[in-house]
Amino acid sequence: MHIIDTALSRREAEGKPIRVGLIGAGFMARGTALQIIRYTQGMRLVAIATRTVERARQAYREAGVPAEAIRPVESPTALAQAIDAGAPAITDDALLLCKAEGIDVIVEITGAVEFGAHVVMTAIAHGKHIVTMNAELDGTVGSILKVYADKAGVILSVSDGDQPGVTMNLYRFVKGLGVKPVVCGNIKGLHDPYRNPTTQAGFAKQWGQNPYMVTSFADGSKISFEQAIVANATGMRVAKRGMFGPTVSSGTHLQEVANSLYPLEAVLDGPGIVDYVVGAVPGPGVFVLGTHDHPTMQHYLNLYKLGKGPLYLFYTPYHLCHFEVPNTVARVALFGDAALRPLAGPCVDVITAAKIDLPAGATLDGLGGYHTYGLAENSNVVQAEHLLPIGLAEGCRIKRDVPKDAALTYEDIDLPEGRLSDRLRAEQNAHFARAD
Repeated sequence: MHIIDTALSRREAEGKPIRVGLIGAGFMARGTALQIIRYTQGMRLVAIATRTVERARQAYREAGVPAEAIRPVESPTALAQAIDAGAPAITDDALLLCKAEGIDVIVEITGAVEFGAHVVMTAIAHGKHIVTMNAELDGTVGSILKVYADKAGVILSVSDGDQPGVTMNLYRFVKGLGVKPVVCGNIKGLHDPYRNPTTQAGFAKQWGQNPYMVTSFADGSKISFEQAIVANATGMRVAKRGMFGPTVSSGTHLQEVANSLYPLEAVLDGPGIVDYVVGAVPGPGVFVLGTHDHPTMQHYLNLYKLGKGPLYLFYTPYHLCHFEVPNTVARVALFGDAALRPLAGPCVDVITAAKIDLPAGATLDGLGGYHTYGLAENSNVVQAEHLLPIGLAEGCRIKRDVPKDAALTYEDIDLPEGRLSDRLRAEQNAHFARAD
């Protein structure tokens, strides 16, 4: 962070700010817009694209931008003129931003897999770095998107602030100490796979959020995606389908239970695991459990109040979502450093489980909906059993009755025609099958 703020200060002084195009104007995107416009030096939010242009206008207005300064644009020429004039631009054409020469980094905050795939692929084709708050996209086709980004010489990164990015910051810190990370964990306050937009409507309304998005947190789909992309960035696995996800007494500090949360053999055997805990504090933070093989260093760790091992606890007690997005933009644009991206092929996927009995002929709704919830599963199992990634489940038609809690396979569904995300998934499967 100290390197980032110094570098941004220098860019501000030189009059060469990082030019950002934002895709999305929902709850988190508007917070990001406010953070960049009001509180981030050396960076400019030059344009916002969203389906409803008035939402983009709202994002600028909430950040104190005068209404008369905001310029609607519909063409590359109009967008270029707005950027050159320093006028904040708004449009309903996300791909217009991805193609614009006057934008350095695209920030994509939608949570939509198919739409996000189009945004990322277009941005890559036009030489743009991309920062996403879209674990759903990364957890479905992130590995093949990285292949495309690497070939184009651009960086595709999940953002700081979201728990996976915060986890990776902590993972890199722990690894740099010479401690071997063996668990990357997430702290949740609630997990009920049968929650739906109706049960979560009150909470969503209280905080001005989308009830489907809120449901995806409550039913475990979001935590599954978050931990899957951490696994894919570290080479870790899940110890069992759905992870252990132990529940502790509400308010129990993680320090009290860290060494007893997971079976030791599951933690120490192999490349390490991703998992979560429900009810512990500090929430909603993240943690890493690590080991050290040197007796002298074990002595020092005990002296420094991390205990006698064999597992040493490191944690970050918060994640600040949109507040931290500009950090990732700066890391990508100024240092060529991603907060989180896949190492190679996927290690963990998120599969589709039936939230209710699903009758033949039903068309599946989206993430955080009434029909399905997500479970983290090791990718080799997903491939062997032809399991359906939940990032591709929306719009699929059920071919035969599927009972509640069953894992859906490709044999259970008909895919919608013509989706880029399906093509990318097939390409990812083939590419990394060859790599193996």
